[in-house]
Amino acid sequence: MSVPVIAFFNNKGGIGKTTLVFHVAHMLSEQGFRVVAADMDPQGNLSAAFLTEQRLEDLWPEDTSVATIYGAVEPIKSGTGDIGDPLLERINDNLVLIPGDMELSSFEDDLSQTWPKCQDRDPRAFRVISAFWRVLQKGAANHQANVVLIDVGPNLGAINRAALISADHVVMPLGPDLFSIQGLRNLGPRLRTWREGWQERAPKNPIAGLSLPKGSMSPLGYIVMQHSERRKYPVMSYRKWIARIPSAYREYVVDAPEMAKQVVESDNECLARLKHYRSLMPMAQEAGKPIFSLKSADGALGSQVVAVRDAYQDFKTLALKIVSRAGIARRDR
Repeated sequence: MSVPVIAFFNNKGGIGKTTLVFHVAHMLSEQGFRVVAADMDPQGNLSAAFLTEQRLEDLWPEDTSVATIYGAVEPIKSGTGDIGDPLLERINDNLVLIPGDMELSSFEDDLSQTWPKCQDRDPRAFRVISAFWRVLQKGAANHQANVVLIDVGPNLGAINRAALISADHVVMPLGPDLFSIQGLRNLGPRLRTWREGWQERAPKNPIAGLSLPKGSMSPLGYIVMQHSERRKYPVMSYRKWIARIPSAYREYVVDAPEMAKQVVESDNECLARLKHYRSLMPMAQEAGKPIFSLKSADGALGSQVVAVRDAYQDFKTLALKIVSRAGIARRDR
């Protein structure tokens, strides 16, 4: 039985998606879930959030191969074998990271060229397209994980297509702005195209015993990111964009335009509205920990202590809602 995979995806960058994955992964681990966080963005931002610069230097040497996400699929790319076991970088007892790698971008051409070859029942094509999912499942089995969270880059290329095919569920972080609304018009239809394309190809797999992902990519909901608040309400400049999100999400992502007249506050597709935590975020980045774990020794003083407590409750509510909607429960090791 495979371990559920949840992707956090938006084809617009700069909205805090990687930071969101970092915080949700930490919170789920704190709530007793065994989590694999996988960095599938060639830019490696999630790895940089979790690890020190010195550790990243060790993981990305110039002359040798390390079992990052790229190192685990490199034997397929080079034609020397099948996938390997990924490195599981221990963050805490419940949380491990499969580190990213800038070399992952060199896998793009293989993923692009083999996608149409699946229609011809080409054996290597199925090994290549399913490589990410099989690496994630190996890592999850080795960690005895309850869930895998993946961070992907903000684009609609072949790497992200293979990454999203690996996902059972998709969470969409959205900024309260025109660009996120416009992005949904591309993102929703593209996910449906990828899902339908994989469902058409998967039955043509000619390799007996080769496990393949379902590629369901079920939309789990959206999160409104980084809006400023005044008296607990989003400031006026963001309100009009927030008001447009429910209808755009329902029309373009869940393909239910007849149910489009919703408001964020009562929209069950909205997982959370996360406000901008202002000075806490750079403080947390400096400390190398989530904002809800900041202490006075990290510089969280006065009103910031209250903000840390608020952030803890916000992320706990969000993280538990995500796994609940995905039907994921803690299980004994």
